[in-house]
Amino acid sequence: MATTDIHIQHDVHHHDDHSHDEHHEGNFWTTYIFSQDHKTIAKQFLITGIFWALVGGTLSVIFRLQLGFPDMNLEWLKPILGGWITPEGKLDPEFYLALVTMHGTIMVFFVLTAGLSGTFSNFLIPLQVGARDMASGFLNMLSYWFFFLSSMVMLVSFFLETGPAAGGWTVYPPLSALPQAIKGSGMGMTLWLVSMALFIVSSLLGSINYITTVINMRTHGMSFTRLPLTIWAFFFTAIIGVLSFPVLFSAALLLIFDRSFGTSFYLSDIFIGGEALPHTGGSPILFQHLFWFLGHPEVYIVLLPALGISSEIIATNSRKPIFGYKAMIGSMLFIAILSFIVWAHHMFVTGMNPFLGSIFMLLTLIIAVPSAVKIFNYVTTLWKGNIRFTPGMLFSIGLVSFFLTGGITGIFLGNSAIDIQLHDTYFVVAHFHLVMGSASFFGMLAGIYHWFPKMFGRMMNAKLGYLHFWCTFIGVYLVFFPMHYIGIAGFPRRYYSWTNFETFSGFADLNMLVSIAAIVTLSAQFIFLFNFFYSMFRGRLAPANPWNATTLEWTTPRNPQHGNWPGEIPSVYRWPYDYSKPGAKDDFIPQTIPYSETPESNLPHENELIKLETSNGHGAIIVEGKH
Repeated sequence: MATTDIHIQHDVHHHDDHSHDEHHEGNFWTTYIFSQDHKTIAKQFLITGIFWALVGGTLSVIFRLQLGFPDMNLEWLKPILGGWITPEGKLDPEFYLALVTMHGTIMVFFVLTAGLSGTFSNFLIPLQVGARDMASGFLNMLSYWFFFLSSMVMLVSFFLETGPAAGGWTVYPPLSALPQAIKGSGMGMTLWLVSMALFIVSSLLGSINYITTVINMRTHGMSFTRLPLTIWAFFFTAIIGVLSFPVLFSAALLLIFDRSFGTSFYLSDIFIGGEALPHTGGSPILFQHLFWFLGHPEVYIVLLPALGISSEIIATNSRKPIFGYKAMIGSMLFIAILSFIVWAHHMFVTGMNPFLGSIFMLLTLIIAVPSAVKIFNYVTTLWKGNIRFTPGMLFSIGLVSFFLTGGITGIFLGNSAIDIQLHDTYFVVAHFHLVMGSASFFGMLAGIYHWFPKMFGRMMNAKLGYLHFWCTFIGVYLVFFPMHYIGIAGFPRRYYSWTNFETFSGFADLNMLVSIAAIVTLSAQFIFLFNFFYSMFRGRLAPANPWNATTLEWTTPRNPQHGNWPGEIPSVYRWPYDYSKPGAKDDFIPQTIPYSETPESNLPHENELIKLETSNGHGAIIVEGKH
């Protein structure tokens, strides 16, 4: 089987050895706008994701002003928000719900799905598996432009007189299914659904491309056991996306039918203003099942790429082989499988059968096992390593911290008896912002700092990177850690005002602290923005391999053209984590170095592979290596 696999790769590679001549120079439009080069498309995803991260972060600060300073006069925001500031200088209550809705939608889908996975899957998969480009450059281009159209539709909804969608980022019916329910249920919700439909098409096009490229486009010798953990993470993420996003598409389609064509998939026995609507027979619980069948895998669509990125960066900067390579792959596979069968832990309060609830509770708690394996492997990789604290390394360690602290609170919420008390409180907000939002965002930032030299041929300023990390790391904990306490006390999420509740008046200071920390944390991101855009044009030129890493992307020229390698694509002889190998001349051995050139550090089974290195004339090893 291994021999056949390599022969298939040989045919593809042989074709690609000549295909780089076809990547001729284009004009401005085909080079930077409608590019089919995976590296340019990755940068397009990244810049668009950064824009949306700023928008989403700004929205959160606006509604945190309302929560932290309920008596503040917000008249100064009127030039920006217009009629959404009331004559009394307060935030309009319906617009508050729209802000919460759009913040969640933007951060989950546009930033952490498209911005993170779209950027690094596109950028790293061809470079790390040894391919000229994605399997289909045209579909890859389409995947970005569908995302861009989705972004524009969502952006337009902000300028509607009735405002953007306001049913929460989960858009539960009946609020989302009845256009007349509130202002944000009208045209804003329609545009939200159109935008998400376009976004799902983008995601599916990208995922199919990623899967096909990993399976079919690997260079000579790049067996599955020699893939970097980043590629395994992107591969599993793409499979999850292909299987789960169509379910959200169907949920949105049925919601459009209920809104516009008089059907009753999600509606039954609805009264508005004392008048009975003709809808009967539907159930809003059906929408929750469909939504969370995507919604929970979505957590890992967001998280797995960040975990893969952190695995690569932690191994590189610890100067040690990643601990438990196969265990890491197995844990990601186990997480991917379990993510599809735990969705109803979001629905413990819907009145589900308690026995069924206990099944979902058990499966939810089991998912902590592969997560704990990953934490253990990160810590043991760091243990006694010759650690280099680059900005990328700091953000990767920060990810591990958030993944651990946020994951522990997930054990509470996975227990149905406790979740019924904590559901829809700030405890839930704190949990998923740490384990999903902040951890994934730190993975994205770690990836930017680490691969910026390969993206743009220049180095980012390390001192500004350190300042950015510490301000953001401390700020995130100050924002979300106090939320656990007010959540346990029963403080409800999505409430516009809590000043009328005497029970919660004691949490005024905590709410103020959270809001101040949110403002400081958002402000710290401007350090990153300056560093990013200044370094893109004025940063010092990057060396070919600034981190002394072993993977294939660092064998390309500093600014690789379309096609990545100017000549023949290098062959691969070893796994991607040969760091600090006993007896080796250097503390890293790139994947492209044959075992015949490193006799001083070879293990016995590696010496046996030397005679196979030139068996097919291209340096491809035709047996699976054991690591």
